[in-house]
Amino acid sequence: MPTYEYLCSKCEHAFEAVQSFSEAAIEVCPKCNGEVRKVYNNVGVVFKGSGFYKTDSRAATVKKSDKPAVKSESKPEIKAEKKLPPKNKD
Repeated sequence: MPTYEYLCSKCEHAFEAVQSFSEAAIEVCPKCNGEVRKVYNNVGVVFKGSGFYKTDSRAATVKKSDKPAVKSESKPEIKAEKKLPPKNKD
């Protein structure tokens, strides 16, 4: 469950509350019964486990060249068909 930080606008009392997403936000300060608001901060990200490093997902022999890769598409070879004259029914 996430931990939310609250700040009272009357007495400036700061406190934290562990609440589920479905719970209603706290509106009353437990110290002075004033109005409180949620305080939003930056969240630190921690990557744990394998798969988060560039060395985990690439082969050791992969090199990047200085030139951008040129994509060449091969077009199918068009063969001209010889049309035979129509056969006469004589």
